[in-house]
Amino acid sequence: MRLKNVPGSREMIAESEYTVSNPEQWKGNWHSLFENNHPIRIEIGTGKGKFIHELAMRHPEVNFIGIEKYSSVLIRAVEKQEQNPLPNLLFVRMDAEYITDVFGENETDRIYLNFSDPWPKDRHAKRRLTSREYLSRYRILLPAGGCIEFKTDNTDLFSFSLEEIALSGWTLLACTHDLHGDEELNRDNIMTEYEEKFSAKGNPICKLIAQVP
Repeated sequence: MRLKNVPGSREMIAESEYTVSNPEQWKGNWHSLFENNHPIRIEIGTGKGKFIHELAMRHPEVNFIGIEKYSSVLIRAVEKQEQNPLPNLLFVRMDAEYITDVFGENETDRIYLNFSDPWPKDRHAKRRLTSREYLSRYRILLPAGGCIEFKTDNTDLFSFSLEEIALSGWTLLACTHDLHGDEELNRDNIMTEYEEKFSAKGNPICKLIAQVP
């Protein structure tokens, strides 16, 4: 996917009060930044922020952190937050590869992965956000009973993810190859920008929820 450059986006993100420019200093102490002891939940690959902004609006009793690698995408999420500020939502511009440098052991109870890059070539499998390499990182951040929620329209990536979860010893709590046709899982579903786009084309959406045993 070719990203459109947004001139000055990195500088605008750095200047926003809703982004954390030195996240490593808060490792193990994110509650003090939010100034409360509410649960902390993370979305990796937050994109333009539609999903996490609506999630934070629905759940003021939870703190949310959106992680995005690309400035030209994250700036749109930051703009949403500046237009409609929420006290329980912050953003970090970073590569998810370094997530254990930024968050401490058991510091989050849920991680959201929405329409992640499929990295289709076999030699890039370890870069997929549902690979065993990433699952091992999440396991540090999540306590026993903590969960990841993953949505995608890519059936090959979904099959790969199910295999990696089983091989990593996680517990699969829920799984569907047709989210919008699943009354239970779709009940409180918040659609991302990609989800709206793919659904409009008739693509079924897959979702799974996996738990640290």
